[in-house]
Order: sequence, then C-alpha cells, then structure tokens
Amino acid sequence: MAKKVYTDYFFDEPAYNTHDGGYIPLVTPKVEPQPLAIPPLLKPDRQTDTDDYYTVTAQESETQFLPGKKTKTWGYNAGFLGQTIVFRNGKQTHIDLENKLPELTTFHWHGLNVPGPITDGGCHAPVYPGETNHIDFKVHQPAATTWLHAHPCPSTATQVWKGLATMVIIKDDVEDQLPLPRNYGVDDLPLVLQDREFHDDNQFDYRADYDPDGVQGHTALVNGTVNPYFDVTTQRVRLRILDGSNRREWRLHFNDDLEFAQVASDGGILPAPVYMTKVMMTCAERDEIVVDFGQYQPGDEVTLMTDDTPLCRFRIKSFVPDDTKLPEHLVDIPDETPTPDLPVRTITMDGMDDEVALDGKKFDMSRIDARQKVGDVAIWEIRNTNSTENGMVHPFHVHGTQFRVLARNDGPVYPNEHGLKDTVGVNPGETVRIKVKFELTGVYMYHCHIIEHEDGGMMAQIESYDPQHPQTYHLMDMDTLRNAFAKEQGIKPEDVWMPGM
Repeated sequence: MAKKVYTDYFFDEPAYNTHDGGYIPLVTPKVEPQPLAIPPLLKPDRQTDTDDYYTVTAQESETQFLPGKKTKTWGYNAGFLGQTIVFRNGKQTHIDLENKLPELTTFHWHGLNVPGPITDGGCHAPVYPGETNHIDFKVHQPAATTWLHAHPCPSTATQVWKGLATMVIIKDDVEDQLPLPRNYGVDDLPLVLQDREFHDDNQFDYRADYDPDGVQGHTALVNGTVNPYFDVTTQRVRLRILDGSNRREWRLHFNDDLEFAQVASDGGILPAPVYMTKVMMTCAERDEIVVDFGQYQPGDEVTLMTDDTPLCRFRIKSFVPDDTKLPEHLVDIPDETPTPDLPVRTITMDGMDDEVALDGKKFDMSRIDARQKVGDVAIWEIRNTNSTENGMVHPFHVHGTQFRVLARNDGPVYPNEHGLKDTVGVNPGETVRIKVKFELTGVYMYHCHIIEHEDGGMMAQIESYDPQHPQTYHLMDMDTLRNAFAKEQGIKPEDVWMPGM
C-alpha cells in the first residue's frame, strides 16, 4: 500500500501568527553564512552504572551573533542557550543547580516526569544569586527530546529571551534498537528555533520589544546561529526540533518540498512514522524528523524554511549510500482506560493581550486550582475561547506528565499527534480532548506556552495527590517574589517591572 504523505500544516490558517496585529516578519541579516552551532554535550561530574551527577550553571556571558559588539546573554554552562544534557531512562540523577546570575531564577525540566513543585522547577523553586540548590530524581520515561528553561513567574519570558533554554535528551533501550540516526552532531542534530530583535550595539532590549501577546524579533536563530549552514556527510539525518520561541510559530518545509518522516513528538517516539512535506510547530513543541538526502549530489544545497524565510542550509557533501528504511511500526504506547466515574475536567483558555486568563481567572501562585489523584487517568477538555475570525492558537502545556491527544472538536487528531505530548496547540474556537495521568505527587502548573501569556496570567495549578500520604506544600507568593527582585535590582518593590501582572 502506498504511504500517505501530508502536504499541509494542519492548523487553521486564519489563526496563524502572521495575522497578528503585532506580527514581526523574519528578515535574514546580510551576514555571511555561519556554520550551525552544535551545543556540546554536558559532561557528568560523576557517573556509575546506576547514578549520574551533574552541575547545571545559569550564568552571564556575551555572544557574537552579528558583526560588531557581542550581545550580553545568559545560558546554562554556556554563553547562550546551553550544553545539551543527556539522561538515561532508569538512572538515578543528581543535579546541583548553580545560579551565577544577578537575579533569582528557576530550573524547569519541561517534559520530564519529576516530582513537583521543587524538582519540576517552576516558580516555587527559586535559586537565588550566588546559591546552589540540589535535586534528585529517577528518570522514568521513554526516550524523548525535552528541554530545560527558566520559569520564575512572571519573569519567565524575560529570562528565556536572554538565553536560558537548552535541550535535554532522554535515551532508553527501546529507542536504541530502532534504525534511527543517533551520532550526535553528525547525523543527529538539535535544532532550537528562536527569534530575537537586536538593538543598538547588537543588544537585546526585552522591555522595548514587549508585547503581551508574545515577543518576537526580526532575526531567526537556530541554536543561537544567525544564517546557519550544516555540511551533510551522511545520507540520513535526524533533526530534533524545538520551538524555543517566546511566541513564534514555525511552519517548516524544505525549499524544494523534500519529503521527511516525523518519528517523534514531545514525549518520545511515535507509534509509526508520519510522512510529510510541511509541519507547523507551536511554542514549546518538539518534533523529531528523519530526512533522507539520497537524491542529491555533492555540491547541492537544500534549505529548511519557515514560510518564505530560510532557516538553515544543508550543504550536501559526499556520503556513503544508505538504504536503511524506517519500519511501518516504531513503538507501542500503552492506551490506558480512563478511571471510571471521574468527571471530565474542562479548561478554557481565554482572551488575548492583557486580558488572557485560564478558566476566567488570572494565575495566583499561592492558589491550587484543581486536584487529581496519582494514578488516575482523567479526561481533560481544553477549549480556546478566542474568536475563530481573529483569535490565535494557544499552545497548552502541562507540567509533570505526558498526555495523549484524543480528539479535536470530537474529530480526529492531527496525524503527528498519536504519540505522547506535553504541549498541544489549540485553534480558536476549538476543544481538544486529552487523557492525563500523573505518576508522582506534587503541585504542577498548566498554562499557555506563549510565554508572555503564562507570565500574564493564563496559568493555573493542579495538585497530584496520594490520599494515603497527604502533603503540605510551601508555595511561593507574589510579594516574596517581588521583594526578592527588588532587593536584587536595588529598587523599591513597587518599582519592579513585572510585565503582564
């Protein structure tokens, strides 16, 4: 049977961010092409058969993006973004979280099933300047591409814009056996897609660029590289793509409509490859695709595009022919039955601009909005109440779990949504049904991942609880957070700029 090849972006075209009143189109800077930066792998401090030990440092630096002055940036063990962290399923992991920044930050493990709220690293787990916090957890989830980013509500967007985001790769025995490229930096490439605006002397100025519907910039960055190229030395290449932007959607395709296979989404490998020529990613989503360059000759060039803008040029070099084919079936994903008699949890994503809310309410970090028992399999229905005429796609993210997408408006899900997800784009006027299970106890946030929207209050919290072992949590409050920022900045608490709040 001939395979199906999808040639559209799936999402509703009237909701594309290109229609936003504040949309900022990408413009390729007139600079010489640069080799694509491949973040180094973070080396463990120590490693045994059962345990890994790491130090992750948030630090200030300067980065050469454009000719002229370097840009002041933040990163994890790096000048901008960070070194790629690799975890192994089943291993005990111990991490020192070191803050060398001038202000408090948090370390959020986006996509990891870890206890909340402290290990998860949301707003309740601040690490103050000059201090080091320690966390321990066991990795217990399938191979996947996840990521680490700052999450100090309501300054998440500011800190991510400065550079605090990096890829986290989980390995396991099942993925090891699949015929997928996995030579990191050669045929297995991280692609962190972001955009930035450069002001005088090549500096970021988040406050000048602020837009409550999401900050955008004219310049695309791929792994922090402007106008990158990559020399292809193998026929098959795996791209681990992360939409690490504050706001921007990416509508990806190759300049000649080269077909590719998506093999994984947020939470890991898909049940089967999905063949396509186009894919759209909303904020915080991850897609892994396998590209076969076998039809090209040395000297050819193929360009990854978003809409009409080139992102990365793949320059074809000599390579050994490779006739490896992807199997029709990749992995089995358990399809758990919903817990009987549980009511459906309904959630509305409301408003735009300064009026964003979740269930009609602004986020309060000291308020727990919902509770769900550990091990229960619950149905959530997420509705985007924006107008279908001028609303926007809201990417809905849940901390501390990977969910299954069941339906869109009682109809089928997109072809690449049959795997595990932690973020799903919801079109205006649409209801997306998901199946959610928490395996660990904790307080977890769920929110829109347009980062300015979460900072602006489109966020809530759920407690995953064990009735046999009730817990009490010390939750951060706005006054404590504001006072800490004021002390670090040397200003009065009432003068602290907290956009959206």
